[in-house]
Amino acid sequence: MTKMLHRAAERLFPDGTNRYGALPALLVLLTVVSGIVDAVSFLGLGHVFVANMTGNVVFLGFALAGASDLSARHSLLAVGSFIAGAWATGRAAGRITAKGRLFVSVTAAHTTLVGAALAVVLTTGHRGGEVQAALIALLACGMGMQNAVVRRIAVPDLKTTVLTFTITGLADDPFGAPTVRRLVSLAAMFTGALCGAALHLGPGPAAALTAATALLATATVAALT
Repeated sequence: MTKMLHRAAERLFPDGTNRYGALPALLVLLTVVSGIVDAVSFLGLGHVFVANMTGNVVFLGFALAGASDLSARHSLLAVGSFIAGAWATGRAAGRITAKGRLFVSVTAAHTTLVGAALAVVLTTGHRGGEVQAALIALLACGMGMQNAVVRRIAVPDLKTTVLTFTITGLADDPFGAPTVRRLVSLAAMFTGALCGAALHLGPGPAAALTAATALLATATVAALT
């Protein structure tokens, strides 16, 4: 698996400038995870995002204006939990200076949080205000951790949750090596959203969260090797 991931990472830098090892390929997996968990949260937890905080800020405005199908409480909870996860990663980065070790530690913790969300769904379902609040908190905290560690690693064009600048770069810049990474990032997010929605609407949210947990666990183990 390690060799395959390294080859995939090298293809994301066709100009031969990859200095991140297999991490670029692992970030593509995390982008798929973002699409999956946002599909679960939007479709099953009251129209809220756990990865896309821009959307939650907008939803908060809509909810306060009186939109009946949106929850200001859920939007605030998602943003607050996301901030908590990012804060925790910042504190961990003060103790773990090696970026590879930080990625492993944070992704392992993220795996645990999504696994906990899966356990909640399996035992109590995903309906009811308190259950939904717990799921939003767990998933958004994990995504805050993911976003913070990705920001610290700073692999160009692979942000895992934000695509606005990615799309802008595709349109604004001439074709080149960054175009490959941007297209892959878009495809990964789309794939995650499509698969997450299909699993959530079909077998149910547990199936989608199982897929997200498996991808995070795979990224954790692969980063160790």
